[in-house]
Amino acid sequence: MSRDRGDRSPSREASLEALLATREIVVFCGSGGVGKTTVAAAAALGAAVRSGGKVLVLTIDPARRLADALGLEALGNIERRVPDDVLRAAGLEPRGELYAAMLDTKASWDELVLRHAPDEETAYRILENGLYQNITGRFVQSHDYIAMERLFDLHSTGAYDLIVIDTPPTRNAIDFLEAPARMADFFGGRLLRWLTMPYRVGGKRGARFVNFASRPFYQMADRILGSQFLQDIAEFFLNFQTMYAGFVERAHAVERLLHDRRTSFVVVTTLEGAPLREAQFFCEALTERDFHLGALVLNKVLPEFLRSADGRAAADAVLADPDTAAAALAGLGIPGLEDTEHTVRVLRTVASSYRDYAVVATREVELRAELSRVPDVVATVPALEDDVHDIDGLACIGEHLFAP
Repeated sequence: MSRDRGDRSPSREASLEALLATREIVVFCGSGGVGKTTVAAAAALGAAVRSGGKVLVLTIDPARRLADALGLEALGNIERRVPDDVLRAAGLEPRGELYAAMLDTKASWDELVLRHAPDEETAYRILENGLYQNITGRFVQSHDYIAMERLFDLHSTGAYDLIVIDTPPTRNAIDFLEAPARMADFFGGRLLRWLTMPYRVGGKRGARFVNFASRPFYQMADRILGSQFLQDIAEFFLNFQTMYAGFVERAHAVERLLHDRRTSFVVVTTLEGAPLREAQFFCEALTERDFHLGALVLNKVLPEFLRSADGRAAADAVLADPDTAAAALAGLGIPGLEDTEHTVRVLRTVASSYRDYAVVATREVELRAELSRVPDVVATVPALEDDVHDIDGLACIGEHLFAP
């Protein structure tokens, strides 16, 4: 797959396909329930089939939807290739290779500790600490930070031409972007320096000298938490702070990667009120932080026929004179339409619903026109009759995503 790794002119992309062909990392963001995971997988599938090369879709959301849709039994931290036979069974002839993985938070943290610890002894003191599993699983920012670590590692290998990332819901995705800097700030912050101060004094860990100013704090902490628990916490963070320099260096490298011209962001939304406000919020946040907003995907959009002038005219005629419409249907001789009273009720319901949906469909077109001024690409995926649960469904979405 030919990729432009240098600077690009600011001209607008013709389609999402063109955008993906000129990027190495594409981050899909959006609020929950808008189909973001499905859209990300469909985009990765389309890129592998159309453009070639090695494409990886990485999900941060631990749902099984991605594995199921790609025909894989399970996903984990290790990338798994989607077999070509699975793609060919759906009528696709891939020019490239498609891989998928799901972030395993615990395994990724273990790898980070083993990589950044100053020596093996320190690494295993951290891994064997009784607090380690709880902290890495529950600590604020740990999931988002390790996701950025995983992304950086995958990109650094150079194994993939394109990495497509499916992030957590929108406001969490802001944390996802800021997690490296926040984590580095935490491990170098005043709170941890204060907490671990007694265990630094005396030149060795475990010293219990507490100065006069800090004594009330530690006396209270000892009563509430227990002295051994407090010491375990301090020991854990003292060991963890030995990796601080690596954290800071990595945070800066990740930040540079996310701002690089090889990286772009795609916001996925429906045109319903709450998700649309979330999408607008995220578009503004990306722009303010100087990230490249490459595309906006409007998912589950109402079909075009709802804006048909003939359709509106027919709905208006039925509502104006439903008896005549019911009589005309009864004259067709179709079984079940003899009861004109029942047919009138059904026709009124259908015509009224059509007119309501037509109003919404028209408003969606207006919203799309307003939103199209922001990103390079605006792609539209119509509402489908069935939920997407396989390669066929993903390929169908891809056809809409890559339409010029």
